[in-house]
Amino acid sequence: MKYEHIILEIHNKIAWIKFNRPEQLNAMNALMMDEIIHALDFVNKAESNEIGVVVITGNGKAFMAGADIKEYAQQTDAQFDAFQLKGHSLYAGIENNSKVIIAAINGYAFGGGFEIALACDMIIAAAGTKMGLPEILLNLIPGGGGSLRLTKKIGINLTNEIVMTGRTILAEEMHARGVINYIYPRENFIEKATEFAQTFVAQLPDRLQAIKQLTQEAANGITPALQVKEAAALGKFYRSKEGQEKIQAFYNKSLEKK
Repeated sequence: MKYEHIILEIHNKIAWIKFNRPEQLNAMNALMMDEIIHALDFVNKAESNEIGVVVITGNGKAFMAGADIKEYAQQTDAQFDAFQLKGHSLYAGIENNSKVIIAAINGYAFGGGFEIALACDMIIAAAGTKMGLPEILLNLIPGGGGSLRLTKKIGINLTNEIVMTGRTILAEEMHARGVINYIYPRENFIEKATEFAQTFVAQLPDRLQAIKQLTQEAANGITPALQVKEAAALGKFYRSKEGQEKIQAFYNKSLEKK
């Protein structure tokens, strides 16, 4: 598929999905949403020896400024409802993806842009980046799960304040609250994002996928069934050829030190 509003590139097993409407601050219209969903499906189905990790970022000075308000304002009720429902497929395409997905917030991330980042497995951001869920300022509320996912990450009280005021948040605040993993200097942000992504390329893909599934389920509560599932996954990997090789190598090295 030839994309008009995004760029999909693969370098050294890292797939880069780049929002590419810089003149519109990468605001998402219906076509762009379709393209993002298609790209997510492509990386999900790709072999792990081709793609080990996915990085989502934006071209220009924005990650994504939210929905394209010009298109938003001209939608019929049916078009609006369809756009919102399709958005759920986009966020599910991130959370249920077989690959680890990192949001690399290079610039403004508001509304749907911040919601996309919140759906990712990890978030890194350029220093001083502004973000938020400002829908209340348009007499609306977030519709892509932003307030729901943010509640899981920082709790009810703070989420209420952020969403009910629509205030702008700095990356540093989200980092302090554990939402953002790392903040990197703006001048070499992509270089640092690449280095961060390469950390996960070096790991075995099925281990990463298992951890992703377990932590997502744990976010909804730790149950006895989930603990059994985790133990079963550990047992499987312990008995695997790769697991035994690493264990034996570690054991042998410890003997050498004695």
